[in-house]
Amino acid sequence: MSTILITGGNGFVGRHLVPVLLGRGDRVRVLALPAEHTEWLRQRGVEVYRGDIRDPASLTEAVREADAVLHLAAMMDVWRPIDDYRAVNVTGTENVARAALAAGVRRFVHMSSSSVYGMGHGRPVDESFPLTAFADPYPITKAEGDRAIQRLIRDKKLPAVIIRPDQIFGPGDHLHFSAMADRLRAGRGILVGNGDNFMPFVYVDDVVRGLLLGLDHDAAPGHAYNITNDRPLTQREMLTAIATAVGASPPARRVPYRALYAAAWLAERFAALAPPGARAGRPPVTRLGVAFFGTDNRYAIGKARSELGYRPVVDLRDGVALTAAWYLRQPRPTLAEQPMQAPQPGQSDQSAQPAQGIVI
Repeated sequence: MSTILITGGNGFVGRHLVPVLLGRGDRVRVLALPAEHTEWLRQRGVEVYRGDIRDPASLTEAVREADAVLHLAAMMDVWRPIDDYRAVNVTGTENVARAALAAGVRRFVHMSSSSVYGMGHGRPVDESFPLTAFADPYPITKAEGDRAIQRLIRDKKLPAVIIRPDQIFGPGDHLHFSAMADRLRAGRGILVGNGDNFMPFVYVDDVVRGLLLGLDHDAAPGHAYNITNDRPLTQREMLTAIATAVGASPPARRVPYRALYAAAWLAERFAALAPPGARAGRPPVTRLGVAFFGTDNRYAIGKARSELGYRPVVDLRDGVALTAAWYLRQPRPTLAEQPMQAPQPGQSDQSAQPAQGIVI
């Protein structure tokens, strides 16, 4: 039995990962923010430590005598200055890694993101590709955090594995899947461009498998691995699958990519004029969202297949059906005007509550 600390373990991915670790006999700890609701963790016998990855002193007890750390916590999907993102996704990541080094853990698994490679390369991108993040606070700081772990591997011998998943979806995804389904059911779905571009989605169970391989496999330390489904769907196929599964009409209206991208640029400029934290300051469309939905994004998993034995198990259409079944069981709020969420590939929020999404 291993003692494993999970940061961000009270978020979407953590809620799928924790039961699997418990089921195989591991002793699980979760680092949670002071105000988070964690009763479901306590009911399952999980040790909850209160702290904040931005505060190194709050990490000492949580990581003491841990065998491994799974670092999922990140800032994502909030309209905040890049310094706020950097405090969590870069400095916070370094804080957790250094605490793990001091505690002598045998393995540190960092959940990065495929967004670190940038957008719209039009071909499968492997781990040798340079980290050329899109000009947005989330991918920029995820790339910086990824590089920080690489430096600690090189300079401090941190026994780390970097997992770079695509956009994760599955039951419990209130933020991204629910937002897309809500818009489709409200008749507000659109196609960005002609809809034939591939989109980077991966079902949550496959990400959990990738994280566990990073945790357990002897060959993993010192390496980065893309974790996704190598049978991607196009934008049209994905949105049609979601629409069909939730009883909505597939999107028929097309919006030209360049026109929407220009509108996003203007929307972001106007949003920057709003007071910090003001709801009105959230743009209804963002360049990152347009690029996510409207460009061709694919990632190669040959390295994870050959070195770790990873293979995606859940077909994306099956994943949509499973997630839609969960979605349809949830009480739905009144469908008011709301911006379309722009999924951020491969992230778990620090908070147990759904964050406000960066939008398309």
